[in-house]
Amino acid sequence: MKKIIFFIIMLCNLCVAQNVKEYIKNYKEVAINEMHLYNVPASITLAQGILESGSGTSKLASESNNHFGIKCHVGWDGLKTYHDDDEKKECFRKYSNVNESFRDHSIFLSERDRYSFLFELNKKDYRGWAKGLQKAGYATNKLYAKKLISLIKEYNLSQYDDKRLNKKQKEELLG
Repeated sequence: MKKIIFFIIMLCNLCVAQNVKEYIKNYKEVAINEMHLYNVPASITLAQGILESGSGTSKLASESNNHFGIKCHVGWDGLKTYHDDDEKKECFRKYSNVNESFRDHSIFLSERDRYSFLFELNKKDYRGWAKGLQKAGYATNKLYAKKLISLIKEYNLSQYDDKRLNKKQKEELLG
């Protein structure tokens, strides 16, 4: 019986790791582009997306394209959906596609005063960013920063913080 349980746990771990790797493959370029436009480290964006959306498999992500668990907040006039979180039937932002979610995440962090101190950190200081997001109250989980850091280390997400754009990519990005 112990061998069967061990086998099932190992199989589940492999499935989760595969989902995470697929998520990174699918969204690393989006995260890098957002980093160059809004100065949010790609490693942080990817780790938050993985954590908040269950690598894109959560109900909020799959039904509403919300990969960062961003709630409606005052002034949101976009699409909305309702899910249970800290409270029942909380209002969350809904997006037409995943790229909108990534863009809104960048804007959300870069335009809110409570996150402004993060942009004084070096883009490569993912530990500082993770701890700062927790300090600023991005999530209620007391282990939020540790979870982000763990994902960044385990999947070597910090490598994407060093990615530069070539001339053609810059032109396409800046339109």
